[in-house]
Amino acid sequence: MKPTLPTTLMANAIRALAMDAVQKANSGHPGMPMGMAEIAVALWAGHYKHNPANPKWINRDRFLLSNGHGSMLHYALLHLAGYDLSMDDIRNFRQMHSKTPGHPEVDITPGIETTTGPLGQGIANAVGMALSEWLLASEFNKPGHDVVDHYTYAFLGDGCLMEGISHEVCSLAGTLGLKKLIFLYDDNGISIDGKVEGWFTDDTPKRFESYNWNVIPNVDGHDVAAVDAAIAQAKLSDKPTLICCKTIIGKGAPNLQGGDKVHGAALGDAECAAVREHLVWESHPFEIPAPIYEAWDAKAQGAAVETEWNTKFAAYRAQFPELASELERRMKGELPANFEQVLAQAVAATIDKKETIATRKASQNAIQALAGALPEFLGGSADLTGSNLTNWKEITPVRSGQPGNHINYGVREFGMAAIMNGVALHGGYIPFGATFLTFSDYSRNALRMAALMKQRSIFVFTHDSIGLGEDGPTHQSVEHVSSLRLIPNLDNWRPADTTESMVAWGAAVKRKDGPATLIFSRQNLPYVERDAAQVANIARGGYVLRDPAGAKPGEARAILIATGSEVELALKAAAALEAEGTPVRVVSMPSTDVFDRQDAAYKASVLTKGMPRVAIEAGVTDFWYKYVGLEGAVVGIDTFGESAPAPVLFKHFGFTVENVVAKVKSVLTA
Repeated sequence: MKPTLPTTLMANAIRALAMDAVQKANSGHPGMPMGMAEIAVALWAGHYKHNPANPKWINRDRFLLSNGHGSMLHYALLHLAGYDLSMDDIRNFRQMHSKTPGHPEVDITPGIETTTGPLGQGIANAVGMALSEWLLASEFNKPGHDVVDHYTYAFLGDGCLMEGISHEVCSLAGTLGLKKLIFLYDDNGISIDGKVEGWFTDDTPKRFESYNWNVIPNVDGHDVAAVDAAIAQAKLSDKPTLICCKTIIGKGAPNLQGGDKVHGAALGDAECAAVREHLVWESHPFEIPAPIYEAWDAKAQGAAVETEWNTKFAAYRAQFPELASELERRMKGELPANFEQVLAQAVAATIDKKETIATRKASQNAIQALAGALPEFLGGSADLTGSNLTNWKEITPVRSGQPGNHINYGVREFGMAAIMNGVALHGGYIPFGATFLTFSDYSRNALRMAALMKQRSIFVFTHDSIGLGEDGPTHQSVEHVSSLRLIPNLDNWRPADTTESMVAWGAAVKRKDGPATLIFSRQNLPYVERDAAQVANIARGGYVLRDPAGAKPGEARAILIATGSEVELALKAAAALEAEGTPVRVVSMPSTDVFDRQDAAYKASVLTKGMPRVAIEAGVTDFWYKYVGLEGAVVGIDTFGESAPAPVLFKHFGFTVENVVAKVKSVLTA
């Protein structure tokens, strides 16, 4: 779409909507939308390929607002272009249950590709989307049939570039040569605290040149033609591109523009009136003249572009029917028809083999068993592939110019997790990436964003406890499992053996409405015998693993609850107690999150009401009182670890049969 009206009027429509919506809400960030208005006109009116009537069209360009506090810029664009976002929605900016929340949220507002707000993560999501486009194009495009062919654009500001994640992901994007990735940098020199020259003096163009990016510096961000030309130039590069746009924050607000006061607060009635006079904008608040709507309306062109692609895709389907169906399946997030069968066979194989191995190795076996049925698997590790065991026999490492299915992310835990979210958001792949559990701290906000956005990202964490051993407390996870359980909509699995590990992988892959963590041991764990009903109940997150030999239901005097490596200890302690005449039940609870979603009757059948309980896990104790109650006991660790061989550590911290037996006796006599 090329502008049919003076671009100044098109830009001022954005300014007016942003100003008025923030003013009505008395909350928001008018400075960025007003400062980036011309940049938005250049991209959306000149280059952005999309269809407002079908925001999920497969071959659309992706547009992300990494500086998500300026959300009214995006909402103004969506409204003006013809998306299902009415003027009433604009009026309801930042109000309860509106389609225009304070920061962009995917699946809340049509046309929003990702949830942004935590600065820098939009950049990372964009890298993941551009990575997905390249890999899918390499896999599915055929000569004369470029059915996957789109760009990823992102707006970003000084704050995004100050965040360390911007270095992590932009470095990797340059190394991989993601040439269809184009960033437009709002270089206005202002953040909340004022002029950034006091704390941000990076030579940003040189920084990105060192990443192997194409850099277009010193573009006048208020000159639509100049920005348009820069975008056109970026499309010719064989590298990702950073376009540095010099702008004035709050452009058009005569008394506030260029300063921090316009960044994150309503302008006020007087300044809004001054803006209207300064811009010669005669329309009332929330009114847009018909000629401006007509100039912005992208519905007809969007429909035409998608229709043209549909014709191309029909020709592609005629020549490559299996590939066409496979691309559609994967973009819908549907699993192969035979997946359940493959998973069932893989679970059965663990039962046949009865292996005593580390669950990180059991995880690798699960990946190997499932990968053949899941061409959408896109694995990786943050420089710990040989320790996390996320590789499998058929992997092809992703390199510059060499597509594949396994990414060496380097020591970039946060970047890896946020890139994975971008991959999941784009569609076509199920991403998983790994590091040590203790380094989940580095990536935590990306895990939270995956849960908030309900994305199918699978986070693999190995070396899950003091079982790590000699590396010591810096690497021994103590609080991490419990803290991850506090994140809403994140399913956390800590399996006890090969069978539970396979079931956990299957559950993570099948879950379409949220992410999962898979938490595995470094040390070997014994295989646990189960009957068919118990195997089936693993997927319910918690189940009765052992009842006392010969005892009738309800005859147990206490319940031991354990996860992961501590299930073995619970079984041994139960045997010791039974030998003394104290029958106890053992419950394995690989996923408390999934168990908590079960119906009341099932939960009551596992955790019998009124029966004393002791929980065992090599981590902090506080979490477990929700299950054992204040009258129960927890065998755990409320200090940091030590550097020593794992068996020495477990004994030192009380993970012994004797200590568990003593805890059970204490709750029975309390």
